Amino acid sequence: MIIAIDGPAGSGKSTIARLLASGLGFTYINSGNLYRAIALGCLRNTIDPRDAERALDYAKQARLEYREGEVYLEGENVVSLLHTDEIDRYSAPLSAIVPIRHVVNDLIRKIARGLDMVVEGRDMTTVVFPRAEYRFFLDASVDARARRRYGQGVSKLSLEDIKRTIMERDEIDKNKAEGSLKIDPEVVYFDTSDLTISQVYDKLIEKIQL
Repeated sequence: MIIAIDGPAGSGKSTIARLLASGLGFTYINSGNLYRAIALGCLRNTIDPRDAERALDYAKQARLEYREGEVYLEGENVVSLLHTDEIDRYSAPLSAIVPIRHVVNDLIRKIARGLDMVVEGRDMTTVVFPRAEYRFFLDASVDARARRRYGQGVSKLSLEDIKRTIMERDEIDKNKAEGSLKIDPEVVYFDTSDLTISQVYDKLIEKIQL
């Protein structure tokens, strides 16, 4: 069974997806972390992640793995390195490179074979797993998402700067040539702006029949 969750940055989808996977005993995949790991690898190899040709060459040969909800790059667990201001700056334009999306989507589908999985991202419900058994879209206001990111304490940016970067990321995600962020009319939609993590979790569990 595949449970696919999409939504903009800061909507709570990563936290909810991880909790669902843990509670249901499913494999958890954060698709955004795969793009972030490729961006990290590019920077480590003095490649501008916005350079489509060189970034694609790197993505094709990079040893990228997902083990127990953690991303490994060349055998190194890099999850703790993926949510920095620098990676934030490069991951969105890199993820807009269509051939790189194909590389990542193929990897996610390969991981999913034969597994019960909760996967989240921007186009999981529309492109990667349009026939998933359960498809959800989690949304929230820009202000709510900015406050959440600021409260995580992982960014050195001010609250206003975080809000600005989220709005810029939204524009990139909504206008990608392929895999853009959009709401399929048949997905289950939740606005999480005024909901706690527990409340969102309970709402999704109510919809899932195992």
